[in-house]
Parts: sequence; structure tokens; C-alpha cells
Amino acid sequence: MDIRKIYEYALEREHQGKKFFEDNASKLRHPAAAGAFKALAGEEQKHIEFISSQIAALDRGEKPTAAMGPALEKEGFFSQRATSEALDQTITEAMVPDLPVLRTAFLIERDFAEFYEMSASKAEGEAKKVLEMLARWERGHERLFKEMHDKAFQQYADMPWGG
Repeated sequence: MDIRKIYEYALEREHQGKKFFEDNASKLRHPAAAGAFKALAGEEQKHIEFISSQIAALDRGEKPTAAMGPALEKEGFFSQRATSEALDQTITEAMVPDLPVLRTAFLIERDFAEFYEMSASKAEGEAKKVLEMLARWERGHERLFKEMHDKAFQQYADMPWGG
């Protein structure tokens, strides 16, 4: 397995994800969802920097290291409290136009997590730890957007006909 190719592919995907979240943050109608998208674009930037540092280490002839990962996890937007606050706001504000964007966000994050998990299953040592950590981060993002989508959809489904 060529870990460099895995990181290069991951880096491209993270750039694409960041662009999606930045572009759609301004299109969302509800502040909680827009705020989550803006924060996630920031999270994706941290992932980009983390993966870039792994590639730089390989360029220097060093092995991958997950050392800076725990600090990034602690700084993350998707803490339990932030997730709860975003969900509470979304429940009261969500409407139909944001549902497809929330669903797409969920699918992007799920795809990232699956890619990292599959790659980690083939890796060893620190590279495996790095990929598992990235997968864990993406699963957290996936859960947030699934919950936001499902709650918004349920609220819509419970509305009387005519909205």
C-alpha cells in the first residue's frame, strides 16, 4: 500500500469537501445549518493541514505520525455541546429547502469516513493510527449532519398540509 497516494487522494477529497461546505454555507436559509457548514469548512481546513503535514513528513523521509491529532480533536467544532446546540437550533428553524444540502453533507462525510476506514484496514503502525483518527473525525461530522437532516425532515413531515 502506498500511503503517500492515500494521503494525496485524501487531501484532494478534503479540499473538495471544504469547497462544498463553504459554497453551501451562504445558500442555507437557516443560521444553525449555515453556521455548522462554516464551522465544518474550518474543520476541513484543519484536516487539510494535518494531511499536508503527513505528506511533508514523508517528503523528509519520516514516518507518518498521529501526534498532532489529539490537539486538533480538542479544538474541533463538533464537540458534544456544539452538536447539541446546533441540533436544538436546527429543530426550531429547519425547513425543506435545506434538506437536500444537509443530506449531501451527510453523504460526503460518510464517504470520507468509509474511505479512511478502508485505507486504515490496509495500513500498519502510525499510518493506520492517522487514518483511523481521520475516520473517527469524519464519523462525528457524519452523525451531526444525519441528525440535523433527520430532525429537519421529521419536522417537515409533521407539518400540516400546506406548510
